[in-house]
Amino acid sequence: MDLNLRKAITANVASNSKEELEGTILDAIQSGEEKMLPGLGVLFEIIWQQSDEQEQEQMLSTLYDGLR
Repeated sequence: MDLNLRKAITANVASNSKEELEGTILDAIQSGEEKMLPGLGVLFEIIWQQSDEQEQEQMLSTLYDGLR
């Protein structure tokens, strides 16, 4: 993914409240639009980088279980 895209997505939501971030995530998921996937990927990358090993393991388990 282009670094400029990451910066644009991050800048677009950087000043959002927690409620606004939730709305952005829910809207992206509920709309089902493919164009929203890069934004969700950037948000997930931020979550992953800010998580400790235990939280990462929980996310992996949740993802693994969700794919089964």
